[in-house]
Amino acid sequence: MQFLMLIVFFAVVLAVAFAALNFYLVRKMKEGTERMQEIAAAIREGANAFINYEYKVVAIIGSAIAVLLGLVISWETGVAFVIGAVMSASAGLIGMKIATYANVRVANEANNTRNTGKTVKVAFRGGSVMGLCVAGFALLGILIVYFVFGVGMGMLTPVSAGVVQTKINPITGQSYSLSLILSGYALGCSIIAMFNRVGGGIYTKAADMGADLVGKTEAHIPEDDPRNPATIADNVGDNVGDVAGLGADLLESYVGAIMSCAILAIELFTHSALIPVALYTRMVMFPILFAGIGLISCVLGIAFPLFKKKLSDDPHLELNLATYISAGLAIVLGFVLCFFFFNGFDEAAFKAAGFALGKLTPWIAAAVGIAVGIVIGIISEYYTSYDYKPTKKIAEASKEGPALTITQGMATGMISCMLPVVCLGAAIFICYVLGGMYGVGCGAMGMLCFVATTVSVDTYGPISDNAGGIAEMSGLDKEVRTITDKLDSVGNTTAAIGKGFAIGSAALATVSMMSSYLYSFMSELFLNIISRDVLVGAVVGAALPYLFSGMLINSVAKAARNMVTEVRRQFKEIPGILDGTGRPDYTRCITISSQGALKEMIVPAIVAIAFPVVCGFLFGAYFVGGVLIGATLSAIMLAIFTGNAGGAWDNGKKFIEAGGVEGAGKGTPTHDAAIVGDTVGDPLKDTVGPSLDILIKIMSTVSLVCVVVFANFNLMGWLLSLL
Repeated sequence: MQFLMLIVFFAVVLAVAFAALNFYLVRKMKEGTERMQEIAAAIREGANAFINYEYKVVAIIGSAIAVLLGLVISWETGVAFVIGAVMSASAGLIGMKIATYANVRVANEANNTRNTGKTVKVAFRGGSVMGLCVAGFALLGILIVYFVFGVGMGMLTPVSAGVVQTKINPITGQSYSLSLILSGYALGCSIIAMFNRVGGGIYTKAADMGADLVGKTEAHIPEDDPRNPATIADNVGDNVGDVAGLGADLLESYVGAIMSCAILAIELFTHSALIPVALYTRMVMFPILFAGIGLISCVLGIAFPLFKKKLSDDPHLELNLATYISAGLAIVLGFVLCFFFFNGFDEAAFKAAGFALGKLTPWIAAAVGIAVGIVIGIISEYYTSYDYKPTKKIAEASKEGPALTITQGMATGMISCMLPVVCLGAAIFICYVLGGMYGVGCGAMGMLCFVATTVSVDTYGPISDNAGGIAEMSGLDKEVRTITDKLDSVGNTTAAIGKGFAIGSAALATVSMMSSYLYSFMSELFLNIISRDVLVGAVVGAALPYLFSGMLINSVAKAARNMVTEVRRQFKEIPGILDGTGRPDYTRCITISSQGALKEMIVPAIVAIAFPVVCGFLFGAYFVGGVLIGATLSAIMLAIFTGNAGGAWDNGKKFIEAGGVEGAGKGTPTHDAAIVGDTVGDPLKDTVGPSLDILIKIMSTVSLVCVVVFANFNLMGWLLSLL
């Protein structure tokens, strides 16, 4: 059956080749005027400098973690960790680079053609490089780990019914299987995602808030006005936070969903001697094969708008078509795969594996994940797009000042939590009934099987935002900025949809990973929530996302205060800035954002990694099980609230700028109030919300990797043994 993995290899080659083609086609386009080229070069230089330094910091921390994993867990886990980190970092770096090339070309296309459809195509082509690299590199790393350790070293081949190949760590004496090596790969992706999201999120929001609070509300100059010293830093932030951070985030979600399903298949086999060896092998292979099928579907879905002769002037329609084509093809091709792949097993075999509907069970569970992901996206769109009532109400509330703007936005964000959570609950219930926890894993994998398209659509947003900034700073016609603003508004909504997919898949993957965690130190899936250790752990775990979020907001606020001080200083001390005769010091603002982000990102990231490990060695495996439950439930709600509230505040401001509120517009008190709401929402939607789904997955993965040690060696267990 291993030859079927050629499907995945073909998908990887196809995706990477298509990404390379689109990279080349974007670079081939003209950049526009000399002023546009100058601004784009400054943005590119700032983004490269930040991410290069960030990766140096991450490399030091990652190397220490890899060595520790190699010594305490296994050398294979350490190597898999490095492979995951390299794949995630590479995707983020390439995506960021294409964004810094595409932004100015989008602005130039809008300037030359004055055509929305043609401009959308350039922005989406740039975004597609990131999307295709995210899925392609993720699957490439999985293939390497699968064939080197699973097939090459024989760790996928079982010893007998219900017994998998294991090895012994010579240092700790603990046994380990392929599931820990797969967890190491997922952990490597998670580490990069955490630092990229946190570091990039702090950078971009510090610059954005500084530019808005002083430039727009105090000096009353337009957004991205070249007179504002923070504008270049703001545009750099879009690339390091909303592109590199986003790509690493969804790559980690994608890998987590696939790996949780494969790992659970291994654990299920070791705890049930009734599952046939052939069925076990296919259960491990299925999520990887389905992801390959999904990637092929994404290539076709992405190609549709890019090769279409003429796009409409409705960016939302064209981007949605790409998503729906990718999802639809994934469902159809997934059915064909599942129908033939699980053929030839009797009812008893499927019953042992927990497949309620026979060979089609994994496909149906994956289809449920796809459907629920799309529904959650639609719900996110309803609460964040200014085409609908919730965001319009926030814009109307701005007439009464910033207090009611913030109040209305908070209410919208809180209310928006209910329907997505109901959908997630329904998905977990249905998938569990269909295929047990393996079915839940298939649901998570299905939700992200078309991640290449999701990331392509998401990356289109910050590229369009940057294009608008370049148009403004270059002094292009207002009609150009109108086109880029239209693209950017759609990008805000698509970003909220992408965040909905990320947190939804994170919830399903974490639940699936939780089962693997329990199987690692007990023989059955049973965790007594009212037992001492679990209950206390759940209470403590529920508070962790709030601690983590508060640390991130403090970090953004601290960096933003420094930016505000610097912008005010330049307006005061550099003569001629506001009348256009003086030149702002853009480099100083870039330096402030970079230093602030790099300094502030380390502690929150380390807290996320270290918290479950420290709790495990202090209080044991059951306490950590409670921590994972509490943190997951709390983080889901908080992530949905922050993402949707922030997106609604942002688009409420844009609704006013588009003339949606009668008698209000740029420079009015109503617009100023909306800017305050948008500024409050900035760290919520672009720093806190996206980081929370990484938090719960990295905690689950770290716990799964380390439980083989702290289940037997912990302070609480030692103290109780003395009584």
